[in-house]
Amino acid sequence: MIKRRMRKGTEFFCFAVLILALAGVASAQQAFTTTIYFDYAYYLSNDGPVTSAAKDNFFAFRRAYFTYENKINDNLKFRFRYDADNTANITSVDFAKGSTKKDDKLRPFIKHLYFDYAGLIPNSSLKVGMTETLTFKPAEDRWGYRSVAKTLLDGYKDVTGVDIDATSADLGASLTGSLAKYVRYGLMVSNGSHYSHAENDKWKKLMAQVHLVPVAGLSLLGYVDYEKQSDTAEAFTWKGDTYFEMVKNLVIGAEYFVYRNDHHVTSTKERYDISGLSIFGRYQVILDKLSLFGRFDTYEPNNKTGDNKINLLIAGFDWAPVHKSMKIQPNVWIYDYENPAKKDDLIFNLTFFLSF
Repeated sequence: MIKRRMRKGTEFFCFAVLILALAGVASAQQAFTTTIYFDYAYYLSNDGPVTSAAKDNFFAFRRAYFTYENKINDNLKFRFRYDADNTANITSVDFAKGSTKKDDKLRPFIKHLYFDYAGLIPNSSLKVGMTETLTFKPAEDRWGYRSVAKTLLDGYKDVTGVDIDATSADLGASLTGSLAKYVRYGLMVSNGSHYSHAENDKWKKLMAQVHLVPVAGLSLLGYVDYEKQSDTAEAFTWKGDTYFEMVKNLVIGAEYFVYRNDHHVTSTKERYDISGLSIFGRYQVILDKLSLFGRFDTYEPNNKTGDNKINLLIAGFDWAPVHKSMKIQPNVWIYDYENPAKKDDLIFNLTFFLSF
């Protein structure tokens, strides 16, 4: 009899612990999500800087994200995000032969690791840790097709080979929020060495943005960042965005930036600027089924040098034949080079976007 009562008491205790644990999980509102970008690329030209490579068609995973988010309460939440891409890591060294071996596997790395606190001041969000920067996100949200192409600043080095010291995430702290219904702000201080590198100097990168909505559906955004490069050199980025969303299912955006670094000088010691302009649009034809998108970018890697501009045209459509978690996004890229010695590149991509 006593053993039976003890067994029932133990069962009740275990049941109570389980209920409390489930209640804790429910109140925390945890979420796991995965996003994958997968391409089949086919070169429609064969004599441009990109398409003159030995390959002319291939399959490739470009990114794979795994995100865990935990909302503790109305004011506090956490994010942990893994990313993966082909980094061609050197995995071994043969000292006898003086050779190295590279590994092209998709390698995971931490992209986000931060807490987000909303209780510091009204209508605000304080993020601390390895967090997203202010540089790309507004334009990326309006463009809406990170699966197809990075935004202008995010992909600038990929297109031109010129580094503008911009990153999508960094170690630091940011404060974003709204002062009024039509005035939003963002402030951030970070290492400036990007999320993939440890801090390597004594200076910090400072970022600020102001987002105005003068009328519903029209947004104006100004952004600036600043970082010391050395005791005698500085670097700035200025950026201005405009977003038009007054027409139902239509988004039109534009962003223009200038990057100025005192270390960027010509052979005659004359400092030069780097700049770019992107104009993009997307239209939803059928809700969660079919959309059209297009974009035009122009890149100026050095305003003191002629025949170096690059124009890029991207166009395609977004089709969800089964569910919005699986999208097929055929798209065409056309590179046009100001340098007459460079032939145009024409590339077709069949992009698969998976989100679950």
